[in-house]
Amino acid sequence: MVVAMAVDALLGWPSPLFARIGHPVTWLGRLIAAIDIGWNRELAPPALRRAAGVAGALLVIALAVAFGWLLQFLLPSSWIGIALAGVLAWPLVALRSLHDHVAAVAKPLLAGDIDGAREAVSRIVGRDPAALDEAGIARAAIESLAENASDGIVAPVFWGALFGLPGIFGYKAINTLDSMIGHRSERHEAFGWAAARIDDVANFIPARLTGFLFVLLAPQRSQALSCMTRDARRHRSPNAGWPEAAMAGALGVRLSGPRIYHGSVTKEPWLNEGARDPLAADIVEALAIYRRGMLLLAGLLAILAFA
Repeated sequence: MVVAMAVDALLGWPSPLFARIGHPVTWLGRLIAAIDIGWNRELAPPALRRAAGVAGALLVIALAVAFGWLLQFLLPSSWIGIALAGVLAWPLVALRSLHDHVAAVAKPLLAGDIDGAREAVSRIVGRDPAALDEAGIARAAIESLAENASDGIVAPVFWGALFGLPGIFGYKAINTLDSMIGHRSERHEAFGWAAARIDDVANFIPARLTGFLFVLLAPQRSQALSCMTRDARRHRSPNAGWPEAAMAGALGVRLSGPRIYHGSVTKEPWLNEGARDPLAADIVEALAIYRRGMLLLAGLLAILAFA
């Protein structure tokens, strides 16, 4: 996992490589989309759709785990095998991509280019960008950074550290299932039930671990810890609130709160309510905490590897 994090920090996932072969997540996405189209019958009763969703989710996860196990089985039991496993795990650790996408929001916002910042933030969040002012853009970027640090880096690395390639491949299948069909929409309320519940379980420990990493590296650790332990459970997600609340406390800003999706206002509780609204400079500080947190994670893993 340290090798995977290092390679991704250096290279990301190069655009020419993506143009040529795509990305493992897009491969998983095509499989999930095909199952959704074929198995999620709109005229079927909810119980049958839920059963089909359970079967579909377990099939995708099983295939991903089996593929990871096969690759790991074929690798030599040596340092060469460890290095190769790290390279194979590399595409599933979105370390650099997350940083670059959030930094792309901070740059125009710092320059006063609201339209440019709105366009950049629309690539990483689903809320209506036209309705966002500077505080709304900064809030969306910081929330995305905190949440995706958990499910885009810490969680895959956590499961990979425990179970190797089967662990990281299986987790990425779980996370992709949730992002594609784990929504409370009319189409996926029943069919995506299993995908959402499995993702909640898979992210339970990593989300809290991410929160504690942010707390350890916060300028005011006691404030970050207090905010996380007080407000994390107020979030609509059982897991995302932990890294988001920790980051809110670390920066001394309020996050979450009401937001607009597709013209409708969604009322969400505030994290660190009563604090000031975030600004462009807070995105820069959040990115610094993120970089230190991921470096600390890699260092801890390296120590465990040689312990």
